[in-house]
Amino acid sequence: MNIAVVVNPAARSGVQTHAATRATQRLRELGHTVTLLSGGSAEQSSSLIRTAVELGTEALVVAGGDGTINLALQHLAGTGVPLGIVPTGTGNDFAAHLGIPELEPAAAAEVISAGRTRTIDLARVTDVDGGVRLYATVLASGFDSYVNDRANRMRWPRGEMRYNIAILVEFLFLRSSPYAIEVDERRIEGPFVMASVGNTRTYGGGIPICPDADETDGLLDVTIVRPAGRLRLLRLLPTVYKGTHTTRREVETFRGRSVRLDARDITAYADGDPIGSLPLTVDVLPAVLKVLVP
Repeated sequence: MNIAVVVNPAARSGVQTHAATRATQRLRELGHTVTLLSGGSAEQSSSLIRTAVELGTEALVVAGGDGTINLALQHLAGTGVPLGIVPTGTGNDFAAHLGIPELEPAAAAEVISAGRTRTIDLARVTDVDGGVRLYATVLASGFDSYVNDRANRMRWPRGEMRYNIAILVEFLFLRSSPYAIEVDERRIEGPFVMASVGNTRTYGGGIPICPDADETDGLLDVTIVRPAGRLRLLRLLPTVYKGTHTTRREVETFRGRSVRLDARDITAYADGDPIGSLPLTVDVLPAVLKVLVP
């Protein structure tokens, strides 16, 4: 294949650049033609991705985490150009969901080289001004978006532990917000601690907030948590990590093709980065992205 590998060298102190170089070397050893593209910012990386697709690359490989992958989604959806991943980010939820080896560039390159693809859904977020952005994993709002915000500000540690610490700190300031949520034709109102919309199961380095989500079913999974007092919600936390929280009475789940979230002063996160302030509408785009998988 003719493959373009995109990396942002400013991320994680050069870890992604090193991983991209190793993956590129292995892909060339396996007989592929590889062009390494280096963007110094999200805007430059996005421009490089768009140009590579326009010039006819047969696969677009991203060395990075969920946020860097998100840049690629905006230009690959609906094109038929498959996405390859060399996971080197903080959370790597999307890569882990697909079974791609984390922090093993040569192994990730062999997955890409094999050329096996899976076609999956994506979620599309539309804001009140008509702005649109896609995401692959989970949209977080409320408590879990506050956790994302805190985790993104933290310099240490990395990976799952960063989110664990952020959860514990934010728990000290736990609060609920009045929400109005529409899932297809159903309307749900009330004070909620959080509301998440999943295309896949996990966020935050492997937390299965939407444990039954399936990226190929043409539906979005919604998980909401109602206020129940700090002690009861503290007891809920271990079940969230196990994916068994959906059986608790303070948790409700829904499934639909379109979801509208409305609340004041809440910024939603998706694929680990801010995606917009509520109100937002999320709808599913069935079978629009090809990904290279084991």
